[in-house]
Amino acid sequence: MNIHVIMKRTFDTEEKIVIENGAINESGAAFIINPYDEYAIEEAIQLKEHHGGQVTVVTVGDQESEKELRTALAMGADKAVLINTQEDLEEGDEYTTAVILAEFFKKNAFDIILGGNVAIDGGSGQVGPRLAELLDVPCVTMITKLGIHEKTAVIEHDIEGDIETVEVSLPLLVTAQQGLNEPRYPSLPGIMKAKKKPLEELEFDDLALEKEDVKTKTITIDMYLPPKKEAGKILNGELEDQVIELVNLLHNEAKVI
Repeated sequence: MNIHVIMKRTFDTEEKIVIENGAINESGAAFIINPYDEYAIEEAIQLKEHHGGQVTVVTVGDQESEKELRTALAMGADKAVLINTQEDLEEGDEYTTAVILAEFFKKNAFDIILGGNVAIDGGSGQVGPRLAELLDVPCVTMITKLGIHEKTAVIEHDIEGDIETVEVSLPLLVTAQQGLNEPRYPSLPGIMKAKKKPLEELEFDDLALEKEDVKTKTITIDMYLPPKKEAGKILNGELEDQVIELVNLLHNEAKVI
């Protein structure tokens, strides 16, 4: 089975993020594999363990992404591909990424592509569905269970307030949701093996694309942190007095009634 994972390098949201001039200051930021992509990598490795084949992890980014790709290799992926756009593209969005990945997959056969449901930095959840549309393959998002039977996949995925089970033919693209599995930690032997596993680097010029083909469809106007929450108030006294004070606060300070 030819298994691919699309991975993104993201900010570690557990670290303090500094925004300057409407953009995140990357100089002091820590980076990780997008957590939802970790579920996709784990599921890909489990598919290989049950059905055989090869797991290839692909990312669009810069040279710094090699660290996260090596982590994926240490987890158990067989091969990694970095599509380095640092020198050629000053900016990009989900559309840009999807078009670049689509061009890569037009030349690289696949049975299944897995990705995270969303990236924790942008949270749009667009890249997977956009890529599936460009490749003209079925797409199932927010999956929580995946079973492959020859050329058919039986999938459970989240819908509003319930779980839906669908049967889809391969090739296909799926996006992973929390609960699909428990991603493994890279072992010491895995880390050592990862150093010898192939990591291919492609440049934008290696793809049959022009810059106009990947021009962004969205523009970020501004970026800012949420306002700091004010300290809460504790109401004391008899219940009747508390109710009167609460109504007064809601009316005069919060102005919601």
